[in-house]
Amino acid sequence: MKFVENSDRDMAIMNVAHALTSDLRKCLLQHEFASFAVPGGTTPGPVFDAMSSVEIDWSRVHVMLTDERWVPEDHARSNAGLVKARLLTGHAAKAQFVSFYRDGMTAQEAAPEISAMLTDQVPISVLLLGMGADMHTASLFPGAPELEGVIHRDAPLVCAVTPHDQPETRISLSGPALNGAMDKHLLIFGDDKRAAFDRAMTLPALEAPIGAVIKGGTVHWAA
Repeated sequence: MKFVENSDRDMAIMNVAHALTSDLRKCLLQHEFASFAVPGGTTPGPVFDAMSSVEIDWSRVHVMLTDERWVPEDHARSNAGLVKARLLTGHAAKAQFVSFYRDGMTAQEAAPEISAMLTDQVPISVLLLGMGADMHTASLFPGAPELEGVIHRDAPLVCAVTPHDQPETRISLSGPALNGAMDKHLLIFGDDKRAAFDRAMTLPALEAPIGAVIKGGTVHWAA
């Protein structure tokens, strides 16, 4: 694992955007398409803005979320809206968005169907992760009743998760699906997140799920 300290957040955003687009280019030189898994939340928005202005063969990039709240894509709490507004614009508007939400189905009902759909997208080519102060990543939340199964080596590609402190059921790429990505990047800001990450590296995965998926990846940090 590589840990990169950046002088400030703007520099971190620029460096992460460059690393991700470089990884996508490298993948497209060797493969028919590249699968690109990204988080929701506020932190990656500026990274998406920077990436969308870069010219690569976006028509061969398949963008998916690392996890999603089980709400329609036009819902205010849907991560899909952020990705479509901030990443799938400009040059990147040509990318294909891989949707998880299934109208009329619960997350639990849809998970097997989504897992089957993603079989040709794995291993994930390029992965961007975020991390909460509780050391969760994607929807792998400490204390979630499904967590042990979601990070198990035999977990399906996608699982439904019901975090105890979240209002919606989530759908999430599993621990093995995330950890198996070819190129992995984690972006975190602030001293509290750095302390949480350092602590996570000393804890079992059930207490600090980020530790189950970042092996061999690059951590980008700025205060």
